[in-house]
Amino acid sequence: MRKSILEFIQKAAVKKEKLLAILLDPDKTSLDKLPEITSRIENLKANFIFVGGSFVENGITDLFVKTLKKHTKLPVVLFPGDFSQLTNHADALLFLSLLSGRNPEYLIEQQIKSVPFLKNSSLEIIPTGYILIDGGTNSSVLKMSNTKPILQENSSLAVDTAVAGMYKGKQLIYLEAGSGAKNPVNSELISAVKKHISIPLIVGGGIKTKEQLNSAYANGADLVVVGTAFENNASFNF
Repeated sequence: MRKSILEFIQKAAVKKEKLLAILLDPDKTSLDKLPEITSRIENLKANFIFVGGSFVENGITDLFVKTLKKHTKLPVVLFPGDFSQLTNHADALLFLSLLSGRNPEYLIEQQIKSVPFLKNSSLEIIPTGYILIDGGTNSSVLKMSNTKPILQENSSLAVDTAVAGMYKGKQLIYLEAGSGAKNPVNSELISAVKKHISIPLIVGGGIKTKEQLNSAYANGADLVVVGTAFENNASFNF
């Protein structure tokens, strides 16, 4: 029987065991390089591989994850930019609601579009509150969602948004500075959000160094996601 990924994250958070996920974008990752890439990920002792992107063509994610699973036993978690990026070859799905924006397409419409697939799916579905934080770049998520991020200095809004997500029944909160962000989510904002929620906190976007990773952990991130830094540097290591 497959172990619950959400329960694993929840138990690790209680024990203060810090987790790491590497994000792979099927649009930017060649299938023939997956053996090498999965080996690098396992050498980093990552706990999960997240898969997703803002502009992935229909059908690509299914083939990508199917191939990926041939080369790793790490749990594969979908982090989709669109409902078309769903596949039963993965282990779990972050069922995202873009709480920082006011675009109904990413608050509820994409979720409704995914239901016909999910009703017959074997995926573990994890309700996740997704909050975009200004990372100093016009990220692909901002372009796609047509929403504005929360400013780094507006920690009170980030806190209230995260707490609202928790009250709405989200099981995880994900603070995201955006793919290729110049600046990761700052330590003060991470700490402020962590103090006011009782569910695990994911932090991603713009984390390029071990110091930034450790700062995110020290200020309350239970799970850190690294994508662009791993993608752009074949010798990337913490």
